[in-house]
Amino acid sequence: MGHNPAPVYTWIKTRAKNKKIVFVSGIFNIIHPGHLRLMRFAAECGEYLVVGIHGNNCLTGAFLDETLRIEGIKAITWVDYAFILDTSADNFIKELKPDIVVKGKEHEDHYNPEADIVESYGGKLIFSSGDMTFSLGELLQDESERIRLPIIKKENDFMLRHSFGQNDLIKIIANFKQLKTIVLGEIIVDEYISCDPVGMSREEPCIVVTPVTRKKYIGGAGIVAAHAKSLGADVSFLSIVGEDTTANFVRSKLDEYGVKHFIYNDESRPTILKQKFRSDGKSLLRVNHLRHHPISKPLQKRITNQFNKMLDSTDLVIFSDFNYGGLPTPMIQTIIKTCQKKDILMMADSQSSSQIGDVSRFTNMKLLTPTEREARLAVRDFESGLVVLAEKLRKKSKAENIFITLNKEGMLIHAGQSGTSQWLTDRISAMNIAPQDPSGAGDSLLITSGLAMASGTDIWQAAYLGSLAAACQVERTGNIPLTPADMIRKLSR
Repeated sequence: MGHNPAPVYTWIKTRAKNKKIVFVSGIFNIIHPGHLRLMRFAAECGEYLVVGIHGNNCLTGAFLDETLRIEGIKAITWVDYAFILDTSADNFIKELKPDIVVKGKEHEDHYNPEADIVESYGGKLIFSSGDMTFSLGELLQDESERIRLPIIKKENDFMLRHSFGQNDLIKIIANFKQLKTIVLGEIIVDEYISCDPVGMSREEPCIVVTPVTRKKYIGGAGIVAAHAKSLGADVSFLSIVGEDTTANFVRSKLDEYGVKHFIYNDESRPTILKQKFRSDGKSLLRVNHLRHHPISKPLQKRITNQFNKMLDSTDLVIFSDFNYGGLPTPMIQTIIKTCQKKDILMMADSQSSSQIGDVSRFTNMKLLTPTEREARLAVRDFESGLVVLAEKLRKKSKAENIFITLNKEGMLIHAGQSGTSQWLTDRISAMNIAPQDPSGAGDSLLITSGLAMASGTDIWQAAYLGSLAAACQVERTGNIPLTPADMIRKLSR
């Protein structure tokens, strides 16, 4: 990538989109802490960090091939774009005209051919070797991209009990691409802020940290829609955002994922942003930016009208509720009645982790997927056993099937039998024995089980695939859309 300087600098300017460009160049044989400090410093000087790696034919002193050296640079999260530099750095700077050029402090007292060039167009040449404080693990690679050892434990006994195998599951996944799905719910942006621990404050008893990296992910109902699209379904997504920069990220990311979206502005609330401060793979603090009040009646009407326009030939409707006011009960009741008239499959999840909700208001669903706490809140029962609890929720909500998720203990399946009044119960263990980040497990379970049931499979295979999807999701940090390949790879091991 980038062996011809002319298209490289043109492409960089286009991609940077008027952001302040910072340029660094070098050999970069073996990435060491000094390089990491330099990259961090350079990234903080501007908004778009470009790194040129001197090619094999342009220098002496490189004992590693250029392909290996560029891989090391690309693994650093601060770097926005890296390429092989097959000309001198000063010639490339003359064409790119970066706002800032950063060189190591050791170059300051030597001749620097870039100096006159940078000065000629009003840029800055800065010498620094960066801060001594850094986090090697965080700088080298995003948590979401780190290589993990296989940690999926397949539930073979469950498959035997219900007479299916991995080839049956693979065929079901292949059928996802035939499905047309609508997802409704509140979109959430999750921002992961990785920090270096500095120590205890001397002024007050609190931990002091320094932010190292920031990365945003689509969450909430948005990741449900993104999972559906990535797994192959034709998906349309209805949601609300505020009038802020976070909303711009939402639309851009949904476009990137290929999700057809109908996002409505609500000036009375911010786009929901949840910041998670982490260090060494553990959460330190969460900060939520949101408001809980229901969306206005005119906005409810706009969403309902758009929903009705998309309903023809729809196979599945997913309600992904987070109880922040985006799915008011009157609007939900209207949509449910419309789906019932058209005999469209409906499934719902209503999360109540830090707020109060009632999953039973989603009536006549093919499937509900609450946690134990959410189920108990819905039926006001904090004493009964799980099977009794599931049956109470089924009766109150008129749901056909209930999955009660139990965190590390797996999931209870309370399943209706078609054409009878009988209900069967089984349990499937959690398949991920060493979860990295539990966020998003319920979302991936909901959409994968939903797509499986919409494709015509039974509840047991749908439960297995949903559990597998959750296991795949929690082995990485942050919400990243699942692919059929992700799941098939785990099934085939």
